[in-house]
Amino acid sequence: MGKGGGYVTVAADEMEKLRRRNGELEREMEEMKKEMVQLWRRTVVAEEAEERLCSQLAELEVESLDQAREYESRIHFLVDQISRLSSSSLEVVVMNT
Repeated sequence: MGKGGGYVTVAADEMEKLRRRNGELEREMEEMKKEMVQLWRRTVVAEEAEERLCSQLAELEVESLDQAREYESRIHFLVDQISRLSSSSLEVVVMNT
């Protein structure tokens, strides 16, 4: 019976070590869950920010395209004005000679 008591003591010691290790692993798992939730929240915030930036970029692209069209239209108008003034000046010069 002496031998049997030794096995029980070893088994009880092993059981206690396993319980402690299990507790440690459960705490680590809870910590990892908390970190994962924090990372998920940060990811959501980053995705929302990306969507806002993309939307703002699209608005700016439209605005810059409108401005480019306005400038081009203005340049054509000014070129036409210069052309008319130049031809009018030539007519005046030719008539005066």
